Amino acid sequence: MRKITFILCFVNIFFSVKTFSQKTDSIEKYSLKFQMTSIYQWHPAFHAQYSGANSMGNEEQRALSLTSTLFLDVPVWKGGLFSFNPEMSGGEGLSLAKGLGGFPNGETFRIGEPKPVVYLARMLLQQKFQFNENHSLQLVAGKFGLADYFDGNSYSHDPRTQFLNWSLMTFGAWDYAANTRGYTDGIYANYQFDTWQIRGSLSALPTNANGPNLGFSFDKSYAVNVEVEKKITFENKDISTIKLLGYRNLAPMGNYNLANTNYTTTPDITSTRENGRTKYGLGLNAEYSHSDTWGIFGRISYNDGKNETWAFTEIDQSASLGINVKGKMWARPNDFTGFAFVANGLSASHQKYQKLGGNGFMIGDGNLNYGVEKIAEIFYSFAIPHTSFTLSPDYQFALNPGYNKDRGPIQFLALRFHTQI
Repeated sequence: MRKITFILCFVNIFFSVKTFSQKTDSIEKYSLKFQMTSIYQWHPAFHAQYSGANSMGNEEQRALSLTSTLFLDVPVWKGGLFSFNPEMSGGEGLSLAKGLGGFPNGETFRIGEPKPVVYLARMLLQQKFQFNENHSLQLVAGKFGLADYFDGNSYSHDPRTQFLNWSLMTFGAWDYAANTRGYTDGIYANYQFDTWQIRGSLSALPTNANGPNLGFSFDKSYAVNVEVEKKITFENKDISTIKLLGYRNLAPMGNYNLANTNYTTTPDITSTRENGRTKYGLGLNAEYSHSDTWGIFGRISYNDGKNETWAFTEIDQSASLGINVKGKMWARPNDFTGFAFVANGLSASHQKYQKLGGNGFMIGDGNLNYGVEKIAEIFYSFAIPHTSFTLSPDYQFALNPGYNKDRGPIQFLALRFHTQI
């Protein structure tokens, strides 16, 4: 009953905001938008030879998550824009968002709470210089998500409308700078010239692994990200986009090799933390769009895997491939469907750490019979006629969850409700 009341409360907020937005449509000085997403997810009981502190519970489970966001953009001068996004989230993920590198719900956080919590998602100032039709410079400073600007993909980027899995919404091995809810403080720049773009950022990392608080120090803690993008338009008007991302994090991380050699009962990565540790990685993102009917995409990402995961999820290598098909092919122009497969892996020292019983902040079964984590996902987004609402049934199949052949496979079923104005 509490869950139903919770959802109805947000539906009421939606209509209130929609009414307010309609009244202000004629005011060009600012824009006000709104989104709400609720996801109900379930998995049946599955086989597990053993379980640890950070395992996905092998009994039948269900969970409900909800987020809502207000997007306020206010022009302040020529080319200048102030953005303010308060966000509210409630509910929680299956097993408190633990047990897989590629967790099955990108709308949940590791600190999820059943009661709704309000927090600041973004507050930033943007300045854009348009030199001519094909040359521009964008500068951003404030609080934002790195995924707002890096690793964009038309078909696999937003768990509110597309694939739900963490390792499909962005590079699995990109340990991108963010607090527990996915946001950071920093500066960002993007230069566009003709069909090329180059972007970069300098931002803060959490003070502890996957922690809620951010810290920045030129000698102790920061993250650098650089991405190059090339867009190709073919003679038949099809479009392909290719992006190459590189990153380097500096933080007081623990070291897997040290944890594997210096322990008494089980290794503890936190006991080996030391200033000056780094993590670096690369990611290649490509997509191809055919007319307005279908598109394919793929990603490959890698990080060195020597020091502990600090911000995103415990994946050291990842590769994904998928397809998106638009509903206009079957007379449902506002519907679309997608299917994707992703494979995630760990570095050798990370594998050994898990085998010895070590825990990270996402995985830890107490033992490990290593196998590549393989996940397939399919969804269908059904647009409810004459409304701004969509319903999306989703199915995922995870083999070797948490990289462990002794557990699973797991099936996840979900129903996503989403609206935006």
